Amino acid sequence: MTSPTSTAPAPTDPRPRLTTTPAGIAVAGVRCTVCGHPVAFARPRCPDCRGTVAPAEFGPGGTVWSSTVVRIPVPGRVPPFGLAYVDLDDGPRVLVTTGGEDVLPMGTRVRLRDPGTGDVAVEVV
Repeated sequence: MTSPTSTAPAPTDPRPRLTTTPAGIAVAGVRCTVCGHPVAFARPRCPDCRGTVAPAEFGPGGTVWSSTVVRIPVPGRVPPFGLAYVDLDDGPRVLVTTGGEDVLPMGTRVRLRDPGTGDVAVEVV
């Protein structure tokens, strides 16, 4: 008898992909060519209107929409650590690490940075 083999696809990293542009660090994603909807991930079609999409880069600037400090243990993280949702200029909203233990007030201007961990991080400007 042979042992069963797994045919499940390898899990993909759910974090947005960072790229370097002349303006700084940016999130690589797509924008709908029909309705203009920005998406922080590669998608074959627009999630809003099902239109075609084209590659796009978003950032490096953005505005904090919401922020919190996580104080419980999470695998791969040492608490406390900050998280924020950031509305990228002319782009999507993304979840980022803030690199600190302080809650960033809504409306705070931030700039994307690459911490070298695969995360999307920001610094206050």
